[in-house]
Amino acid sequence: MKFFSRKWIKPEDLNAHNTLFGGRLLAWIDEEAAIYAMCQVDSKSMVTKFISEINFVSSAKFGDVVEIGFEAIAFGTSSITMRCLARNKNTKQDILTIEKIVFVKLDAEGKPCPHGKTLPEKQQCN
Repeated sequence: MKFFSRKWIKPEDLNAHNTLFGGRLLAWIDEEAAIYAMCQVDSKSMVTKFISEINFVSSAKFGDVVEIGFEAIAFGTSSITMRCLARNKNTKQDILTIEKIVFVKLDAEGKPCPHGKTLPEKQQCN
């Protein structure tokens, strides 16, 4: 798994227990997953189709740095499927895992269309 993004937990990212708000982490993941998908299939027209079970493994707190990693696991005609791991950068302790996130390429009419890729790209975005 490659870690493409880091987020520093600030006061506005905390919940009532003074730990990272899960919704904030999921928003970060959705945005970073979209960027990863766009880079993999070389298209800006990617949308979230599906996110499987989300497993919150441990918490993170103010001042921690969260690393978000993705790995492409399958390519469909118009889709890319990936897995995700968010972890504490310093301790390397897992914070969250998602086994399957699916993005789909859309055409100008908003319909799924082929992206033409079958293997992960070696680099993020050019």
